[in-house]
Amino acid sequence: MHSAVILRMISLPLFFALFLPTLAVFAQAPRETGATTPPQTPVRAVVDDYFGHKVTDNYRWLEDQNSPETRAWIDAENAYTDSLLSKVPGREALKQQLAGFLKVDAMSFPRVRNGRYFFNKRRASEDQAALYMRNGISGQDELLVDPLPMSPTHTTSVRLADITLDGKVIAYYIQQGGEDEVTPHILDVDTKKELDKFPRARYFGLAVLPDKSGAYITRVTAEGPRVFFHKMGTDTASDTEIFGKGYGPDKLIFSSISEDGHYLVIEVAYGSAATKTELYVKDLVKNGPVVTIVNDIEATFSGEIIGDKLYIRTNWKAPKYRLMEVDLKDPAREKWRELMPQSDAVLEEASFVGGRMALLTTKDVISHLKIYDLNGKFLSEISPPALGSLSGLGGWWDNKEAFFSFHSFHVPATIYRYDIATGKKTIWFQANVPIQTDQYDVKQVWYPSKDGTKIPMFLAYAKGLKLDGSNPTLLTGYGGFNAASTPDFSALAASWMAHGGVYALANLRGGGEFGEDWHHAGMLEKKQNVFDDFIAAAEWLIQNKYTRPERLAIRGGSNGGLLVGAAVTQRPELFGAVECRFPLLDMLRYQNFLVARYWVPEYGSSEDARQFDYIYAYSPYHHVKAGEKYPAVLFVTGDADTRVAPLHARKMAALMQASTGSDKPVLLHYDTKAGHSGGTPVGKMVDDLTDELSFLMWQLKMTTPSVQTATAK
Repeated sequence: MHSAVILRMISLPLFFALFLPTLAVFAQAPRETGATTPPQTPVRAVVDDYFGHKVTDNYRWLEDQNSPETRAWIDAENAYTDSLLSKVPGREALKQQLAGFLKVDAMSFPRVRNGRYFFNKRRASEDQAALYMRNGISGQDELLVDPLPMSPTHTTSVRLADITLDGKVIAYYIQQGGEDEVTPHILDVDTKKELDKFPRARYFGLAVLPDKSGAYITRVTAEGPRVFFHKMGTDTASDTEIFGKGYGPDKLIFSSISEDGHYLVIEVAYGSAATKTELYVKDLVKNGPVVTIVNDIEATFSGEIIGDKLYIRTNWKAPKYRLMEVDLKDPAREKWRELMPQSDAVLEEASFVGGRMALLTTKDVISHLKIYDLNGKFLSEISPPALGSLSGLGGWWDNKEAFFSFHSFHVPATIYRYDIATGKKTIWFQANVPIQTDQYDVKQVWYPSKDGTKIPMFLAYAKGLKLDGSNPTLLTGYGGFNAASTPDFSALAASWMAHGGVYALANLRGGGEFGEDWHHAGMLEKKQNVFDDFIAAAEWLIQNKYTRPERLAIRGGSNGGLLVGAAVTQRPELFGAVECRFPLLDMLRYQNFLVARYWVPEYGSSEDARQFDYIYAYSPYHHVKAGEKYPAVLFVTGDADTRVAPLHARKMAALMQASTGSDKPVLLHYDTKAGHSGGTPVGKMVDDLTDELSFLMWQLKMTTPSVQTATAK
């Protein structure tokens, strides 16, 4: 679900502008035009029998995404949505402001090989980032791969996959829209000649050998994930399968080559955010067999090799994780050495750069980045400039140069170049976003959930906020797949604050904020804890005079879409507006579509009698009540979402439109090109963000600080 889990990709930071000097009023209703009521959706009941429980599904026919009737229904839904959102007063001014501030230069983390810096960069005037190379820190940026000419709609994107030791050959992925599937290419950097191309598929690893004779790739096949050896320049049909036989499509396999090209590391995950992983190593220099490091322990293991030592981050007997050292010349488990024991902070990441070990930890959801020697001796710490999020330290073992980033709700991501030997840091890239960070406050609060568990929450807002219960507030969260939610810079959040709103991020159980125990407390039969935590956050914001229900909106995507879907069906009176993006909602059938088998270890499956009971108890699609006065809801999804099937949003939109007893709109924003995994062109981002903000501000009757007194009614 979450993108780091499924694709193991590094996303290009997107720097959104938010300073709105002339702000519009959204308190009025939109002018009527075009369709004023949602489409009439035919009811065709299908009854399923789950262990003696009869369950009716009135909109099963909408699961067929390509049928002419479904396509006509999608068009009608979009027309209805557009007829309302396009006429929200102040929308055009908002769009112009967002377009002007979104179109700023952007750049990703660089990856350095042999003095060559490889990175993605997007100029302010461009829709997509291109892949560049800089020869030396002061060299000129040289364009390698430009995705803009590849699509007239600018929905094609490029992402770096691997670089050879000498920096002369790269592997990269081409992605269409927001699909998880990609098309890999291998390029000679100096000649710009394409050396190889692979078929479009899901890939979880592509690494070119140092001698460029071939590459190891991990590709998802019809039978399941498999690791192949590919000889450079040959047909992929002749690739040699070296690992994966017997693993089905519910497993994920990741592969990578050690920094010096000596070893292949293979990790098998039992689903997304797995509670069990396996670890294997193959000596490529000796062309040795695939050697099992661990495959018989119910815990997670991930490793990085330096020389002949394998460093493993694991939650085995350590729910907040610890670091183990394994000598690959003698990898017997009784010989493993505990290098860094579990502490009171969660070990998020370990990296090995410049002859040092860098550990990224979080304690009470606050980031810490510390540097040690390989004996575990503390050497130094990189401190954040404000309450926000640090990234891990990225670089190579044999290079003193490394990179990290910092960002927060009110601070766009800044990428720093760091000298391991001296501790000196300089700015590699900082977006020119016109935001005055000193005008905003960010703080952390704690509140009790339904069962008394203390839950942390971040709040961000303009200074001088009055706790009078009138502030428009946007609450979000995730609560799943061991993913920690930390302060992040986004266009929507920052724009919301610029309009005088409170932005709230709750750190729900099911995430990774406090380690594996916290994750387990919000998965499978304990999933309701996540919804209770989120509802308790809403109640706390109301009780503490930040807002009131009609001025409180909630927003979530993917697993977070399930979160807000459950919240609105369980406590509809708490919210004034709901934005539900790329959601899971029909939890009795989710496992039947796309890659959802990966998520059964997290949610369970209705195919199991015991699991059916607790899934059915919260499944949002099955708890919509006829006549219930639901708040306004905007569902967002798209055809190119090949991760979470868009059928969830289609069916739920139809059901809620037919069921709601209020006069609040239930809308579906359905993009025929967009998907789950990024790749959206900047122009489309502006349009989408304008739609989302227009909907939320309209429904919460927001007025901006500069005009509030004169226009409030």
